[in-house]
Formats: sequence, C-alpha cells, structure tokens
Amino acid sequence: MKFMKLGSRPDTFYTAESVRTISSEVSSDIIIQVKGTRYLLHKFPLLSKCLRLQRLCSESSDSPQHQIVQLPEFPGGVEAFELCAKFCYGITITLSAYNIVSSRCAAEYLQMTEDVEKGNLIYKLDVFFNSCILNGWKDSIVTLQTTKALPLWSEELAITSRCIEAIASKVLSHPSKVSLSHSHSRRVRDDVSSCNGTESLRHKSASKGWWAEDLADLSIDLYWRTMIAIKSGGKTPSNLIGDALKIYASRWLPNIRKNVHAKRETESDSDEDSDSASDATSKHRLLLESIVSLLPAEKGAVSCSFLLKLLKAANILKASASSKVELATRIGLQLEEASVNDLLIRSVSRTNNMMYEVDLVMTILEQFMLQGQSPPTSPPRSRLTIERRRSRSAENINFEFQESRRSSSASHSSKLKVAKLVDRYLQEVARDGNLPLSKFIALAETIPDFARHDHDDLYRAIDIYLKAHPELNKNERKRLCRILDCKKLSMEACMHAAQNELLPLRVVVQVLFFEQARAAAAGGKVTDMPSNIKALLTAHGIDPSKHTAPLSTTTSIHADDNWSVSGFKSPKSTKNPTLRMKLAEDDLDANVVPRDEIGRTSRFKGLLALPTQPKRMFSKLWATNRTATEKN
Repeated sequence: MKFMKLGSRPDTFYTAESVRTISSEVSSDIIIQVKGTRYLLHKFPLLSKCLRLQRLCSESSDSPQHQIVQLPEFPGGVEAFELCAKFCYGITITLSAYNIVSSRCAAEYLQMTEDVEKGNLIYKLDVFFNSCILNGWKDSIVTLQTTKALPLWSEELAITSRCIEAIASKVLSHPSKVSLSHSHSRRVRDDVSSCNGTESLRHKSASKGWWAEDLADLSIDLYWRTMIAIKSGGKTPSNLIGDALKIYASRWLPNIRKNVHAKRETESDSDEDSDSASDATSKHRLLLESIVSLLPAEKGAVSCSFLLKLLKAANILKASASSKVELATRIGLQLEEASVNDLLIRSVSRTNNMMYEVDLVMTILEQFMLQGQSPPTSPPRSRLTIERRRSRSAENINFEFQESRRSSSASHSSKLKVAKLVDRYLQEVARDGNLPLSKFIALAETIPDFARHDHDDLYRAIDIYLKAHPELNKNERKRLCRILDCKKLSMEACMHAAQNELLPLRVVVQVLFFEQARAAAAGGKVTDMPSNIKALLTAHGIDPSKHTAPLSTTTSIHADDNWSVSGFKSPKSTKNPTLRMKLAEDDLDANVVPRDEIGRTSRFKGLLALPTQPKRMFSKLWATNRTATEKN
C-alpha cells in the first residue's frame, strides 16, 4: 500500500497534566478544546493555514494570552486534529489509505484551502488521493472501508462515490488479467465450500473472480453499492456475480440458526442483552435482503442449494415477504437441482408446531409448475386439484401432459426429477406427527400424474404418514389413499401393500386386483384370466377377450368406480364373517349404495371368498392365477 510523508521537523508533541502541548521556546497563546482533550498551542502556525480558526479567534472576546476555542464536533476526533496541527507546525506526518479520509474531513472542517495558503493540506491530500489511492486496488478498498466512520462527510466530499467508481472500473477493466489478490489467497475457508454445495471454491480457478474475496471485507451498504456499480457495467458474467455473493454470504451469514437460538435464550435475561440480540438479527436481516436484491436474473447464476440456504436464513431471520417470494421464484426455476436435505427447512414459528416449513416448499413447487404457463391456457390450480381428485383417467393424464408441453422452462425431464424429489421429501415430512393431512395431500397433488412413472416412493410416504398418525379415522385414510395410483405400484410395493393393515380395505382389494390383472396380462392371454378377474373387468365395461395387450395404466375407469368397492360387497353371501363385517362398515361409511351397484354383487363372489388376513390375500389370488395359467 502507498503512503505519503509531509513535513521535516521531529514530533515534539507531549502530554502534561492531561493537556497536549508542543515543546517550544515561544509561550503558547491559544487553547483548543477537541472532544474532551485540551491543546495548548500557538496562534501563528495554526491561523496561517486554518481559515476557521481565524474566524473563531476574531469572534472570541477572551484575553489575547490564552484564547480558548471550542471544536466540539470535530470530524475524525483528536487524532485527525493533531495530524492537521502537526502539518501546520511542519512536523513530519504520514498519510495512507487508513487515515486519509479523517485527515481530509478534518482539513475541510478547518478550511485549510488554497485561498489561505498555497500548497495547503487539502491540496496535498487531493493530489495523493487522486494519484495514489484511487489507482491502487487495496488502497481503494481500505479507504472505502474507513468512510464508515464519517459517512456524511465522506459523501459530501465524494470520497465514497469515487472509491466505488474506482473499484468497479478495475473489476470491469481487468476481469481476467489481474492475479489473485493477497486476501483471496490468504482466506478461502471451508464455510465457502459449504455455502455453495458440493463444489469447493478452493479448487476453482479464481483468475476471473479475483476481486470477490477483497470486496467481502466491505460492510453491506458499501458492498451493495459497489456490486450495483459492477453489475451496471454489463461486462461481468452473472456466474461471477453469483460466486461473489456466495463468498460474501459465507463471510457474514455464518451460523444463523445458532444466533437465533441464542437470541431466544436471552429473551428472559436482561433487556440490554435482548436489545443487543435483536439488533444483531436486524443487521443480518438487512444483509440477507440486500444479497437477495443483488442476485443475478439469469437462471443458473447461483446454485439451487445456495438459494435454498438463503431461504432457510430468510425464514430464520423473518425476512420480508418479498424476499421470500423472490427466493422461492428463483428456486422454482431450477428446482430439479435440489436435494431432499435442501428442502428440509426447519420451522421457527412458535405458533406452528410442525417440524418443517411445508408452506414454503409448497410455494416453491407452485412456482416450478407455473413456469412458462400463460393465464389464458392454464387453468387455476384449484381446478387442476379437483380434476386430480375426480379422476385418474387417460383424459386427465393427457390433459396435464398437454399443459406441461406448453411450459417452455420446465422440461419433461425436470418434472420427472422433481416428482422423485417431492415423493422423497414427503417421506421425510410424513414423520412429523403435527403435519396436517391436507398439507400432505396438497404437496402430493402438486405433481402431475405423468411425472410419476411409478408410485412406489409415494406409497412409502403414505405408509410412513399412516404410521406417524395412528389417530386418523377411516375416512381420512381413504382420503389420503386417493392420491395413490395402484396401477403404478411395483411388485414389491404391491406385496407390501397387500400385507399393510393400515391401508383401507378397498385399497388392498384394488392393489390385489391390478396385480392379478397385470400378472394375467403379462402372458398375453387375458382371456384365460381367472373368472373373478374377468367379472371385475366386465363390470367396468372392459371386454377381456379384446385386450390381448398388457393392461394399460391409463385404462379409462372413472374415479368413483376406480375407488369404490360397493360392487364387491355382498355380506349375505360372504362366508367369512370378518370380511362381511368390514365390508358392512364400508357400506355405513358410504351411507347410500346405488341400485345399479346391487346387481353386480353376483359377479364378484370369487373375490368375496378371499381370506380376511391381508397377508394371505395376495398369496391366495396369486395361487389362483398360477393354477389358471398352468391349465392353459
């Protein structure tokens, strides 16, 4: 760093009885009071260079021997005044980036201009500032940092703005030619690696982002202004801006959760400690919102993991709703990059007993699904939800597929990835005993049908939710299982579902039916299916003799038929009393049985002969199918 020396006389200032004075053969004749410190000095060297002191002395009515001058609001304090006084006496002083701001403000206050004397302090400081400070990288940053002590004076003298312009011009002029700054090579910490996910900045080429580490030393207001100047230049790639923001966030937003917990613990302590913790939270909140406002608009400029970390911090710090929405929108644009752990945002609300912030994830998913959709062609979400509940037919699947094709941003493959992500996320949040059923279903229904090639992960999530919520009644369990498509379950999932006593009986029967139909159709001879399966297909208007291909997962069966087992029920003809009792309970839940359903009972006697224990149902039906196949 550069410095400048002025003057040639040795330093002869000393302190005597709490008074600062200078060794001289001439007796002092002026007393200057600067913020509690008294200086016993001489008028001639001071007044010859300081216009303000001239005016103050001329207005004072004190005795000429020891005239007293008060300087209560002196910028820069005692150190700055003493430096100016030494310059007046010709004593050697050293100027650098660390003291030029205070010196310049003090000289401006004392009016040490060229009108008073040629080659005065203001002129020399301006020459040093323009020729040395602004031309040096580290000098400009240090000088900008010192303006925080005198913000109003620095703004008025344009020191702050000129330093920002100088820094931005160097970043824009030399984005790839300047070697690493000394602070960048000195400080690359592990928290930077954790901030941007699995990729470590330590192993990245920093030739283009050499400036990011040094700018991370700035306070948030100065950093924000500097980054705005860099972005407005239009020459810095958005990914470099994103990397710089990661570095800054890792520097100033560490251990947010620990800080908030500490704040909660001190709320019962003294008011002073509580106010201090609240101030720290407010500063972190301002810092976070400023970082969010600086995020590049381009997709992929920052990783989805980093955005989710910012969202977690925003949730903890109770940032503004606009900042959360901005983050949720950006995350939605690249949600396929996220992991389950990234989406597990811990709840910090005291009124909400849930473990995780499911509503935030729901907002992210909605933003993801809205990509590229236009209001005239895209129906509102509520209607889509109703359609999903009403039917799982091929028409709805094709409709949702057409809607997805209209999305230019969210590709088909990305929706498949997000579907897997959401199902695994549901498995984690399902363990929360306070998660409402409505929120679980809403999350699951956000994903369109075509995005789930199989429902195994969704079934696991439902199974976990049922185990974590044993208080659910029968209707609630049925409502939960409506989101499950039994046709998309694998063999293992079907085996598990057939033995799962937590599932409603109608779901178990549904699983057994589709597994039987799939097993029979796999041989290409659906006509040789067992009689009970034939009867069930006929009941739904399907001619088994015309379906030689495997049973499609998009078979058009109305939702009411798809989930209703009223056609299966014939308690009087059921030999097993336990099954008859369960089916009778389903009748009570349904309240009314349509008349056209009663006529179907004779066609399902084979199914009513199934054993009551779920673990034996599948083996019985499987044996029936195997026997029919062997006869062929």
